[in-house]
Amino acid sequence: MAEDQEEDIILTELPDNELVEQMHDDLYDGLADEISEGTQILLNRGWTPYEVLTKALVEGMRIVGVDFRDGILFVPEVLMSANSMKAGMIILRPLLAETGAPKMGKMVIGTVKGDIHDIGKNLVSMMMEGAGFEVIDIGINNSVEEYLAALEEHQPEILGMSALLTTTMPYMKVVIDTMKEKGIRNDYIVLVGGAPLNEAFAENVGADAYCRDAAVAVEAATEFMMHRQGMAAAQMAS
Repeated sequence: MAEDQEEDIILTELPDNELVEQMHDDLYDGLADEISEGTQILLNRGWTPYEVLTKALVEGMRIVGVDFRDGILFVPEVLMSANSMKAGMIILRPLLAETGAPKMGKMVIGTVKGDIHDIGKNLVSMMMEGAGFEVIDIGINNSVEEYLAALEEHQPEILGMSALLTTTMPYMKVVIDTMKEKGIRNDYIVLVGGAPLNEAFAENVGADAYCRDAAVAVEAATEFMMHRQGMAAAQMAS
């Protein structure tokens, strides 16, 4: 039995399709070293960085996200999967930048002023990156000025705000109201999340969507980006 297991981990001997499936399994199991090795093998076989990203890593994280959403996987396991995804991204990121590979979109995310909780935010960041988004994480305890500065500097399509304390939740409205005053609110998709929030709160503060967890955040961001890109294409056609 031990010999069989030893054979199973010889990734170089697997054909491409089986290697990709094995990488999906390794992502699910949080095996970072195996993801690094598999990523390098595919590149050595002539796969483009974008193909490795989408077919091996993003698809693997999509499977993780579905099971997280359905309550089959839990936060510690998803964090392990996300960290394994990062191991692959360390190899791919500079190559993707060189080749100018397409991205799903760009997101600035941070926890609001007065709040220093970041586990949920970090999970969203990693899952979003795993879905092919570029993520700029500005950390915790962010003032409206810091959010606006990040939006100006990075020019994302999406702004994500997180809060775990009921006392800091209202600050999301401060940020969104300031964006309205400056006439930039409609330039961004605004997603909010955190344990005490709900859909009614998100609607009241003027956000585009409430995301109860990281998997939902990825789904919402993807849908909004597809809708936005579809509208842009229609405008160009007309």
